[in-house]
Parts: sequence; C-alpha cells; structure tokens
Amino acid sequence: MKILLVDDHTLFRNGLKMLLTTIPEFEVAAEASNGREFIDIIRKDHFDIVFLDIEMPDINGIEAAKIATSIDPDLKIITLTMYGEEEYFDQMVEAGAKGFLLKNTDLQEVKTAIEIIAQGGTYFSQELMQNILRNLKYVKEHKEPGCEFSEREIEILLLICDGLSNQEIGDKLFISKRTVEKHRANILSKSNCKNTAGLVIYAIKNQIITP
Repeated sequence: MKILLVDDHTLFRNGLKMLLTTIPEFEVAAEASNGREFIDIIRKDHFDIVFLDIEMPDINGIEAAKIATSIDPDLKIITLTMYGEEEYFDQMVEAGAKGFLLKNTDLQEVKTAIEIIAQGGTYFSQELMQNILRNLKYVKEHKEPGCEFSEREIEILLLICDGLSNQEIGDKLFISKRTVEKHRANILSKSNCKNTAGLVIYAIKNQIITP
C-alpha cells in the first residue's frame, strides 16, 4: 500500500515513517513538506493513502486537499491534527478527507485507520471524537436534499453525536432500546454511514453539528 506523508515538520514525518515501515504491507513512497510539493507529487503519481497536515506554509492542508482531490478524486486522505484544530474539520471533510487522527496516535490506531479507509470507510480518532463531543458549541436541525430525516431521527442523531449509547438514548427519550436501534439503522442507511465515527463526520459535513 503506497503512502504519502505531507507535513512541514521533518522530525514528525521521520517518526511516522519509521512507525509505518515496521508494517510490511505499508510503503512510505513519498514525502512532502508543504501543500505545493504535495500537489506536484500527486500530479505525477497515485497513492493509496495520504497523511495530510492541516497547518502548513505556502498552501495549507484544506486548500491542498481540494486541489489534490480534483486531480485524483479517488484519493484517500487522513488528516493529521492536534487539539484546537476542530474548527477546520468541516472544511477538511468538504475537501475530501476520509479520516482524522491525532498526531500522538499510536501505531495500532494508525493501522486500523488505514485499513478502514482503504476499504472505502471513514475513521475518526476515538480520543478526538470524544473531545469533539464534549466541546460542541451548538447543534442545529438540517436536512440534506435527498436525505430526509424525520424529527425523531434528527433527535436521535444529535444524541448519538453527543456520545450516548442506545440504552441512554432510549432512557432519555422514553422509548425502548430496540426502537432506538431501528432508528439508528435507518439513520445509517439514509446517510450511507457505517458507524458512529462516520455519522459524526456526516453531521459535521452537513452542519448538523459544529465542533
């Protein structure tokens, strides 16, 4: 699996590269220190996974992702982030990012994220997701054209994004756990998401919640 690392900190890139090279099926095939270098590389070659920093000189990660995905629509981008950069997540999702990992993430979670995203899924660092859910500034009702949620589904989606389990949602809304499970299945189907992490990304992208 060909991997491209894009980060302006050489020490961080070297550290991540060393970790990834311990896994035989992964190959760090190229590196870039800024968005412009990244775009130049993408124009010449295809990669299975790109690890992309948000804050970079010249062209930042958001703009670089937009350009890169216009060149290669199948590009699978994992955003490298730190606490405090949550305000950029909806823009990164809109630009085509499929996953978000904290820069201090351990190798096992990096490996899990790569495998899920390579298969067409989305991945949100569990630690990062919990931090977002703890710090939501506001929520608002939003219905994407062609994906009509019922009022109850919106209500349940917001509670899912707030980190509640099916049982906790049922208790809060005075409905059974089984009813919540049915609503959750409908929400996943309508949004084409596979798991809670996917729902959080979907909700951010469609401004149902804002971190």
